[in-house]
Amino acid sequence: MSTLRRPLPTGVYVPTMTFFNPDTEDVDIEAVKKHAVRLAQAGVAGLVTMGSNGEAVHLASEEKIAVTRATREALDAAGFQNVPVVVGASEASVRGTLRLIGECAAAGGEAVLVLPPSYYRAQVTEQMVYQYFMDVADASPLPIILYNYPGAVSGVDMDSDLLIRIAQHPNIAGTKFTCGSTGKLTRVARATEAATPFAAGSGYMAFGGICDFTVQTLVSGGSGIIAGGANVFPKVCVRVWQLYTEGKVQEAIALQRVLSKGDWVLTKAAIAGTKSALQSYFGYGGYPRRPLPRLDDAGVAAIKDGIAEVMAVELSL
Repeated sequence: MSTLRRPLPTGVYVPTMTFFNPDTEDVDIEAVKKHAVRLAQAGVAGLVTMGSNGEAVHLASEEKIAVTRATREALDAAGFQNVPVVVGASEASVRGTLRLIGECAAAGGEAVLVLPPSYYRAQVTEQMVYQYFMDVADASPLPIILYNYPGAVSGVDMDSDLLIRIAQHPNIAGTKFTCGSTGKLTRVARATEAATPFAAGSGYMAFGGICDFTVQTLVSGGSGIIAGGANVFPKVCVRVWQLYTEGKVQEAIALQRVLSKGDWVLTKAAIAGTKSALQSYFGYGGYPRRPLPRLDDAGVAAIKDGIAEVMAVELSL
């Protein structure tokens, strides 16, 4: 049932933050739009709303759709109609996930990122996960990117055999490997003939899930990265990708080392740290919704100092 208007491009995708009024915690739509345009201007291939970095679990359904619609509208208004919006659309049931996917399609999403079921962990088997994705894929109006993130789903970790099996469905369009396993990514990319910057392949998208291994994703035959750090240093992520695809491998590796050092600072500090970095360097970002804590002044200073090297490169590009 896929209605994908065009193949997803290879490259750097950003799982965008959701911004809130610091006093009321209402969604700040203007900041959402501003951020989307800034990222597109940096040259990223696509945006992903309502992922883990977007605090999807903290948002009501109507807020998720409002953020996605605002992102699409902002991109279109700024002349970035070519930049696709992928949407996180995971609910605990097949019915709930399909309802949310339908709303995402109406809001301008071109594909959806879906986690495996996990709430009733004791009953989650490989066959249950497989059937869940078959049932969703059969009825989904948008193509599905599998989201392999064990830390978010009680340790459910889809191995390469299962991912390849699920990928046989024509409405399964890719996998995001936030598990961090480049070996798994390599096996799945090879079995699916995933798209790369060098060949269109089958069009299947094998995404590294952290900008910490951008070069490693390329070496493994991957299609792109969906990386939280790109909220803060998108130009560096794009530059690493470009250097490698231009054959400047040693330059790409050297810049990857700088990127990995900075990304680790944000990874440790999670959403609050990424928003703090945006606030320090770009004047917006704010705080996560409760119950996630806000950083104290020392934490804010540590984030700013910790990413100073990679930000110097970002601001020079």
